Amino acid sequence: MLVVLAVTVLTEWIGPLSIPLWSSKIVILPMLMALLVTTTLAALHGRMPPALRLDVPLQRHAGKLLNAALLLFIVKLGLMAGHSMPQLQKVGWALAFQELGHAFGTMVLALPLALLLGIKREAVGATFSIGRENSLVIIGQKYGMQSAEGRGVLAEYITGTVLGAVFITLLVSVIAPLGIFDPRSLAMGAGMGSGSLMAAALGVITVGMTPEMIKELTAIAAAANLIAGVVGFYFAVFITLPLCNWLYARLEPVLGRTALARRAPTADELDPEAAMAEEDESPSFGDSVLALLLMVAGIVISNAMGHGVAPQQTLPGVAVMVAIVLAGIALKRVWRRLPLMLFLAVTATLVTIPGGWPLADMLATTTDHVQFMSITTTVLALAGFSVARKLPMFRRLGWRIVAVSLTATAGTFIGAATIAEFFH
Repeated sequence: MLVVLAVTVLTEWIGPLSIPLWSSKIVILPMLMALLVTTTLAALHGRMPPALRLDVPLQRHAGKLLNAALLLFIVKLGLMAGHSMPQLQKVGWALAFQELGHAFGTMVLALPLALLLGIKREAVGATFSIGRENSLVIIGQKYGMQSAEGRGVLAEYITGTVLGAVFITLLVSVIAPLGIFDPRSLAMGAGMGSGSLMAAALGVITVGMTPEMIKELTAIAAAANLIAGVVGFYFAVFITLPLCNWLYARLEPVLGRTALARRAPTADELDPEAAMAEEDESPSFGDSVLALLLMVAGIVISNAMGHGVAPQQTLPGVAVMVAIVLAGIALKRVWRRLPLMLFLAVTATLVTIPGGWPLADMLATTTDHVQFMSITTTVLALAGFSVARKLPMFRRLGWRIVAVSLTATAGTFIGAATIAEFFH
């Protein structure tokens, strides 16, 4: 816990780093730096002094803490959804249907490619979405970050974070001049649930536009980004992920047997631990409380250092989020069949819908002080332990997972833009 908090402080103090690359740039955010630092510390634990020796038992324990920490993500997304309900009700049909484009565009292109390249269950985690924070939460809670699906979504997340903005800049630079899509459709496609990808795509789409048109395109992209980040969470849980599993079951026996797929590393080569007994990643109640305490400290640090929000403003909002999580955990212990992720998301949404009940506006204002990105740095510092234990697998997947990740990004952009084009 001390190492995770120290890494949170260090990376938030450094802040975002911009690395120029051709006409674009790679932005390394504190959350990615935190992931890389803890991955390195855990991977090199044998060479570290005893005080910093994060060996395998500690790495496994960090995985349990991570599963509990991810619950705060779900609550924050629900709070954002409830508070944004009036804005979401005003959007047009094109925006309402854009998630279909995100979902089907991603899977139609990336899932077959992954299977052709010999990637197995990792393909589900890597292709059911573009692998942003929402995807980490969904896969982490459903399968665990040590699962094949967890490894897939982590690989997708790392690739997209490092290369996504550069790739989308190049992709839009090729597509926009062709005149196939209306600029408004392209702006809608840019709202993929990632601020960095949206900004990179808009930078190309708005070149040469009038100030009025730039304002309109930015508004469209922002609305699309809001829907992808908030409504997209529910869409992924109930539609995209089940559909991806359904497609995998039918396509893998065909595409996974091709000559190209057979030349890929086998499942045992990718993950020698797969034949061993499956680890229990379910945190105990004590672990859950420990993880929440760690997250409270991390969020206060990140909110203050990264977003300039004073601790006295942050703590009430975090307290509301923690209370919802603890209520869900307590109910889960009484009713074991309770779908915890769904319960937390729905509860958090209902308590902040304007006019839903007298305290809705107060809770929304209080929790709005907790910036969404302030949750990510500490969570990804914990996630670094999961990455460290699977580095051999990442090395064996190599270029395959990079190709699949970038194809998923292309698919979600083109899919959403195509859906939008039908409404012009």
